[in-house]
Amino acid sequence: MKDVIISITGTQYASPDAGDAIELVTDGQYCFKDGHGKLTYNESALTGMEGTVTSFLISPGEVILAREGTLTSRMVFREGTKNTFLYDTPYGSTTMGLDTHSIHSTLSEGGGELEIDYIVDFDHTVVGRNRFKINVREQVGGEKNGKPC
Repeated sequence: MKDVIISITGTQYASPDAGDAIELVTDGQYCFKDGHGKLTYNESALTGMEGTVTSFLISPGEVILAREGTLTSRMVFREGTKNTFLYDTPYGSTTMGLDTHSIHSTLSEGGGELEIDYIVDFDHTVVGRNRFKINVREQVGGEKNGKPC
């Protein structure tokens, strides 16, 4: 794993033409080898999830977003596939649906971009259409921390 700068732009679309975007820039750890990667960072008070570690496990055709800590969830993004996930918060848990429309990745050992377009539903009712756009770049003078990929 090596130290990286992660820029995440999350957009939630209320209608096909209008979306609200939020951007987070943070430091984290990243590794990529043989088409598989892992991206990890600590959430902060700014995201409302302080005490939670977020990880993206990337493989061809699939991305898993896992959160552990004050908030726990495991979202599986597989293009053209609908999955369910348990959304666990300090206030309770619920099952949500996740319908992935597209995954585009230019990630390699040196970083790159990952974009995921998906719909979230609750009890078969669409909650919103969302898009993650994640940019990963090596920190200047960043070090490899010795953790395995």
